[in-house]
Amino acid sequence: MDRNPKIITYFYKKNQLNLLFMKKIIFFPMCSFLILLFLSCNTKTENKIVENKPYNEGINITPTPQELIEGEGQFTLSDNVVFVSENEEINKIASFFADKIKYSTGYNIKNQQTKPNKNFINLELNADLSINDEGYLLEVNPEMINIQAKKPQGIFYGMQTLMQLLPAEIESTKEINYVNWNIPSVKIKDQPRFHYRGVMLDVSRHFVDIEFIKKQLDVLAIFKINKFHWHLTDDQGWRIEIKKYPKLMEISSKRIEGEGNTYGPYYYTQEQIKEVVAYAKERFIEVIPEIELPGHSVATLSAYPELSCTGKTIEVRNIWGVATDVYCAGNEDTFKFLEDVLTEIIPLFESDYIHIGGDECLKIRWKDCPKCQARIKELGLKTDKDHSAEARLQSYFVQRMEKFLISKNKKIIGWDEILEGGLSPSATVMSWQGEEGGIAAANMGNDVIMTPGNWLYIDKYQGDSKINPVTIGGLLTLEKIYGYEPIPVKIDENKRHHILGAQVNMWNEYNYKPDDIEYDIYPRVIALAELSWTPSEHKNYKDFERRIDNQRVRLDMHNINYYIPLPEQKSEPSCNFIAFIDSTTLEFNTTEPVKMVFTTDGSEPTLTSTVYKTPLTFDKNTTLKIRSVLPSNKMSNIRTISIEKQTYAPPIDKPSNHKPGLKAEYYKGIVTKASDLDGKIPDETEQIASLIEVKHKVNGYTEIFENDYYNTVLTGYINIPADNVYYFSTEAEELWLDGKLLISNAGEVKRFSRADKSIALAKGPHLIKIIRLSNIIGGWPPLWESVNISIRSENEPVFKNMMDSSFFK
Repeated sequence: MDRNPKIITYFYKKNQLNLLFMKKIIFFPMCSFLILLFLSCNTKTENKIVENKPYNEGINITPTPQELIEGEGQFTLSDNVVFVSENEEINKIASFFADKIKYSTGYNIKNQQTKPNKNFINLELNADLSINDEGYLLEVNPEMINIQAKKPQGIFYGMQTLMQLLPAEIESTKEINYVNWNIPSVKIKDQPRFHYRGVMLDVSRHFVDIEFIKKQLDVLAIFKINKFHWHLTDDQGWRIEIKKYPKLMEISSKRIEGEGNTYGPYYYTQEQIKEVVAYAKERFIEVIPEIELPGHSVATLSAYPELSCTGKTIEVRNIWGVATDVYCAGNEDTFKFLEDVLTEIIPLFESDYIHIGGDECLKIRWKDCPKCQARIKELGLKTDKDHSAEARLQSYFVQRMEKFLISKNKKIIGWDEILEGGLSPSATVMSWQGEEGGIAAANMGNDVIMTPGNWLYIDKYQGDSKINPVTIGGLLTLEKIYGYEPIPVKIDENKRHHILGAQVNMWNEYNYKPDDIEYDIYPRVIALAELSWTPSEHKNYKDFERRIDNQRVRLDMHNINYYIPLPEQKSEPSCNFIAFIDSTTLEFNTTEPVKMVFTTDGSEPTLTSTVYKTPLTFDKNTTLKIRSVLPSNKMSNIRTISIEKQTYAPPIDKPSNHKPGLKAEYYKGIVTKASDLDGKIPDETEQIASLIEVKHKVNGYTEIFENDYYNTVLTGYINIPADNVYYFSTEAEELWLDGKLLISNAGEVKRFSRADKSIALAKGPHLIKIIRLSNIIGGWPPLWESVNISIRSENEPVFKNMMDSSFFK
């Protein structure tokens, strides 16, 4: 503690006779002040109160370095510190970090060529170092900091590591006055395990502006991610300016949503593309564009239908799934169009690669297209036990485009479907349908980027689907990503060098706002950063989990809307409406170890609310509000759980002439709310024995036309086997029991119900009504799936589909 002796000495020397007076006005107030400081566990240095944050304790470098030795003492940043470098490119890196440091500390760290005696950060290139081109050596002692690398990117990564040795607040864009800018003494030797460490962002389904992209590049650079795969075209939108084909901007960049509103026009100008590429380059991130072919091309064909097999006018697709309309492989104009497009795109990107997609190309149109069949005959393509002639036509399509790109000094990357029908030796494969495609390609001698959906598709849930925003489905926790090993054991030892690295993919069907995108990306992308940089033997998930607390604060400094684990009901699906008879007990856990706080008086939980430690028991109506708290004191969203005491709803008399099944009433057309069916006469009525018989589109690949829209009302009875509290789940619009609305999914995407409810029911028959509407919300058509009702009792941890035998009419 600094008692400011200079002030005391000054008063004493000025007038010793005033010593007693000095003690009254100086000593006693200062002692009081010091007591307050001790009580608050803070320290005072040079006119600022230093707060010791728990998330800043220890070494928090992420990804973990290859080698790290801790030393004695620390280096302190101040206005006296300078960068030392003699290389012009390194000077730019020094300026880049000097600007960041100035924002958070206020220190103006300048650059010079000569080394002072101390207080300097030396940045030096050394071609003789025994590290790879992205590696670096970093030494910190109390006098100076030295960073050496073979290449500028190594210096950049060394500086990122140095920033992570500082408190997380170093990433702030505003000056911070409550931390000491101390750097612990260390010696580090570090280099990445893999050269390719990537993130794919889909902007076709849902668009983001370049400021959002720059924000992500800033954050990805912190964690040494070096590839940004930009998915620019798909069935749902074309997102890049092509001057030779203006209809792509006029028509293909917008769509009419199922809800009736127009989405777009959204696209990047060529100048904006170049701006992003330059911005990424400053952060040593390579931007790889993806232009989908021959499938996922509906947006293009809406503007230029003559490039399709049918030539018919189609709309930009406003639903997800896979379309039957693809580029016509028998039409020479198709290849001219794509070559023209790529000729404009190539100068915008500095990457050696162009991603050409190649996935999910249905061959339905090709089988019926005279031009495609003529091409098959011309090329002599045959169907055999391994591949159809149409699959070999896709191989011809991909390889023809590859030859064009090679002529422009570019290489292709494609999804693993490009293996179908044969693969050129220079193509790089992204293995997404599991690992088998990557294993096959590597063993053939092709380069591979591992991105299997089960581990690296971050469009999946991070926690319980019942309480999180809708996703494409599946569970992918931080721990599961972290545990992924990019080199499968089935790859031959002498072919494992063909695994270039790994990539997470952010598909944006269900991310309707930029905040939704960030919620899915972070912090899971940090796990990808570590598994693709750090040697597998140095990975430690428990320590990574600790360091994530620090990294989340760095994300706060960049205003990132990251996922915070929500309190989930333990050992059973979460539900926000709990019915009970005598009492009920709720037990909670989270996907990561975080504190939980709660209230039962209707107020919002705060940092001072009761901490959840043991299961909670309720015997009266209660509104429970519970949320998670991070070590930074940042809190999650609130879960509000209604807990209601009920008596068993009595059964009704079973009709004497009852039969198995339900009554189905169909109303044609597009209906947006259930009340619109009131008073209408159904277009068709039938008796069904099973829910699977309800009219619906069974094939998600097909388009939906006006006469396919059916709204359905199902009525009848369900048989409840015993007195109990039952939980119901459905993706229908509404579920009614005994004449009362139990579940409403109005306005919701009809996937993975988040509106489950429980109810106390007595044994015997109960009235049931199910309403399934035709309205498309959020790009998902309910008619793609049959009506489904799931049920579980309070003693069962898993939902089960209601058996057909439970229904009667």
